[in-house]
Amino acid sequence: MVEGSMTQGAGQGPEVERTATLRDFRVPAYVHETGPYVHSTHPGEIAPPPVAPPPPPVAPPPPPEEAYPEGYTPTQRDLPVINRGDTLQVTVDPAPSPVPQPATGPGPLYVVGDVHGYLDQLVAALQEKGLIDAAGHWCAGTARLWFLGDFTDRGPDGIGVIDLVMRLSAEAAAAGGYCKALMGNHELLLLGAKRFGDTPVNSGAGTATFQAAWLLNGGQKTDMDRLQDHHLQWMARLDALEEVDGHLLVHSDTTAYLDYGRSIEEVNDTVHETLTRNDADEVWDLFRKFTKRFSFRDEGGADAVRSLLDTYGGTRIVHGHSPIPYLLGEVGSEDGEDGAGPVVQGPHVYADGLAIAMDGGVTMAGKLLVQQLPLDV
Repeated sequence: MVEGSMTQGAGQGPEVERTATLRDFRVPAYVHETGPYVHSTHPGEIAPPPVAPPPPPVAPPPPPEEAYPEGYTPTQRDLPVINRGDTLQVTVDPAPSPVPQPATGPGPLYVVGDVHGYLDQLVAALQEKGLIDAAGHWCAGTARLWFLGDFTDRGPDGIGVIDLVMRLSAEAAAAGGYCKALMGNHELLLLGAKRFGDTPVNSGAGTATFQAAWLLNGGQKTDMDRLQDHHLQWMARLDALEEVDGHLLVHSDTTAYLDYGRSIEEVNDTVHETLTRNDADEVWDLFRKFTKRFSFRDEGGADAVRSLLDTYGGTRIVHGHSPIPYLLGEVGSEDGEDGAGPVVQGPHVYADGLAIAMDGGVTMAGKLLVQQLPLDV
């Protein structure tokens, strides 16, 4: 167990916990194009991603934290690199092996960090862990697999990722296991962009729209073109949090879940009801709160984790959303502008050992993490 004091910037409470959407920090090239767009394969197919457009110029550095207005909403880059020295990154054995099957009871538990449209990397990671076979089908029997959200945006094939997860859910259930998923802020963003488009919303810091925020945060034209009703229904029904084997699974490293209920069931019901009411301002507020981050990282971070564990249960929290390279203070940007990808060996344990970060930074040439729980640390 690694212990250490958290010392900077993002404690509990609105006055110090800023809203911050992690983004590709470049507007996709198609925004400026008039020609035809490159479409990926049909839903469910596993194929090489389309050729990515050339990156635009490097974005300017973010303003200091104190410059953010109260109620700041995710409309610009604001993810700093913070040097850390009191945390642990878990090294994972890369050698694939068959998933062990217990004689009785549930199978082993696995979690997957943010995918963001990187279908090929997801398939490779699942195959490495023995969860799917060479043809991309479930082969892990009674194993249990949880995705922590953020399936689309930034990467080349978000709809392909959703189709794969939906198919694996059916295949795993038929084999006596399961494959389930949580709702990330990018699911809310894509839902909002599809439902509300350019409808103005009360952002708390001026006028905003879901469409503009989606584009700014890596929205892909090919995903929107292929988005169908069954994808929208699936995303809208995802739960916000769950407790499994003593692990409280959430997408975002924020205490904002406490705003939506005092039990797991109440939070999930509140989120579903909010989406059902289909009010643009309500959905925006939900999206805005789910983009908050870094509540567990700095001074008071362990107490923030405990506030969630005490309320919802579990002994450790497992989250995605904030890339491990930023939590570790690795040099670089999410655009990969410096040409050198961050070094991510495995999950990141911090906040007095109470929090496990699972976003390996695949969008910045990091690693798409698939990890069996519990961790032996």
